[in-house]
Amino acid sequence: MNQAPADADARRAVAPVICYPVDTLPRPDLALYAAAREGAEKVAEVVVPPREAACFRAGAGEFFRISSIEGPQVGDLNLWNADDLSERFYSGKTRALHGTHVTRGERLWSSFPHLRPMATIVADTLEWYGIDAFGGSVHDVIGTRCDPYTGNLLSGVQYHHCCHSNLTRAVADELGVTLAEAEGHVHDVLNVFMCTGFTRDTGQYFMKASPVRPGDHLEFFAEIDLLGALSACPGGDCSAEHTSDAAPCHPLMVEVFRPVDGALRGWQGPARNGYEGGHGR
Repeated sequence: MNQAPADADARRAVAPVICYPVDTLPRPDLALYAAAREGAEKVAEVVVPPREAACFRAGAGEFFRISSIEGPQVGDLNLWNADDLSERFYSGKTRALHGTHVTRGERLWSSFPHLRPMATIVADTLEWYGIDAFGGSVHDVIGTRCDPYTGNLLSGVQYHHCCHSNLTRAVADELGVTLAEAEGHVHDVLNVFMCTGFTRDTGQYFMKASPVRPGDHLEFFAEIDLLGALSACPGGDCSAEHTSDAAPCHPLMVEVFRPVDGALRGWQGPARNGYEGGHGR
């Protein structure tokens, strides 16, 4: 039953078809966003310590920038609708629409039943990296986040400063809730600055040293009112390992910018998805 059939090569040679053609996706008005960004005032700043996480808020129509400030460091980002935490970043659908890694002009989409853009990437200083010879690229939506459960499964460790736990503590502190309640809100992430891909021979998720350097940043336009949480991963630049205290780690910074009045004239926040919700009943 495991023998290759006579037509195996012909089956492998079938051309792929893109699952979700995006020609009909609403296009962000990047020119409007760029004009609004000119003269925008900085209204908030949060520094995320190494191997820790912190929360921030960005209102609809504001910009938030994640920056490397001291050394090469990757971060794990969660986003929620600030007024309804059941609407949160949906990494799987973002991946299906935009691919395994995201960059300028692409969007972070929210969970069902909302399925609308939460944030649009408006600047990416690592856009030049592209896809390398190993199939690696930056800002992935394929890794879930380092977590204490997988660490325990693979190594028997009890490690608490992985990104999942970092995000859990930060959310608990921000919302004033228990760790158990906060953990239910933590979800699959955007791996900011992380350089990843899949091996060609085994299809395994890999990481390699991030090309990020101090001054590099990824900037977003908030399409709705957002609560964000960012973890400075214990893997540092993820050149060797994560979920340990061995890697050199550095802080990350989040800045929020508010455009001047009238700079977004004509812009409207995205409506909830238009599916009527009957599910065939």
